[in-house]
Amino acid sequence: MRILATGGAGYVGSHCLRRFRAAGHEVVALDDLSEGNSDALGGAPLVRADLQDRAALVEAMTAHRIDAVAHFGALISVPASISDPQAYWAVNGEGTRCLLDAMVETGVKRLVVSSTAAVYDHHAPMPLSEASALGPATPYGSSKLAMEYMVRDYAAAYGLSAACLRYFNAAGATPDGGYGEARRIESHVVPLLMEFALGKRPSFKVFGTDWATRDGSCIRDFVHLDDLSDAHLMALDAGQPGRTAVYNLGTGNGTSVLELIAAARQVTGLNLDVEHAPRRPGDPATLVADATAIRRDLGWTPKRSSIQEILADAWAWHKSHPDGYGTWT
Repeated sequence: MRILATGGAGYVGSHCLRRFRAAGHEVVALDDLSEGNSDALGGAPLVRADLQDRAALVEAMTAHRIDAVAHFGALISVPASISDPQAYWAVNGEGTRCLLDAMVETGVKRLVVSSTAAVYDHHAPMPLSEASALGPATPYGSSKLAMEYMVRDYAAAYGLSAACLRYFNAAGATPDGGYGEARRIESHVVPLLMEFALGKRPSFKVFGTDWATRDGSCIRDFVHLDDLSDAHLMALDAGQPGRTAVYNLGTGNGTSVLELIAAARQVTGLNLDVEHAPRRPGDPATLVADATAIRRDLGWTPKRSSIQEILADAWAWHKSHPDGYGTWT
């Protein structure tokens, strides 16, 4: 297949792009490089364009004779979505509509999209299945759920085969330390912890130690990028015209923040004396996936998502790339 990867220069997008290429597919990235980095592409061609530029999307799909789209392009910071919802509805909402319109215009029929566990009501019983109650608590989650509804409606009306993959906590890096997580403003727990271990951050805060969990800290379901990329490839191959599949991507095994820190101490060999801080508004105590559906339907099984492997790969990346890719291009 010839695949267009929107947001293909970003953290998850670039990892999946390289996985697609390794499987023998031709891949073109489309990215405005506001957060992505061309050095993450591994030599894949890049179309530098805004996701809301429908004409540019149509041109890219036509010029590169695209067969399928992997849609990673989005704004993803939960706190930023609360302070600036307009930007999230513009990019995640309107940008997705422009992409779907361009697909209809050019006859591209296959689609897999990056969604999130933030679409769920986090008060629902854990683990969360695809049938769990929906109820986004932030504009980020709301804009992603709206994206899912748009994809479903376009697939039904125009015969697209689509899959929405709801990530839990994507983490890790390539095992060789060559590619990993780098953002202008970092907000994810694993890279924050790795940067603290490198001395690039003055502290690492544990937000709340009085949650109703086994050790009082929040519990999250971490899944390695290698396993995420396998799921995207499987979903592209398995699509059925007119149908939108929805799948959770997680391991079903939650790791608490304090357990994460303990594992990081083992991986890095450092003490990592962290700080305790009050709870943050909106944080759920536990967020764990039931990924039975994708295991049943596609045969997907996480292979590299133990917390030790995730942290070892992340540590290798951050040690060898303490400044990320060095430049933003």
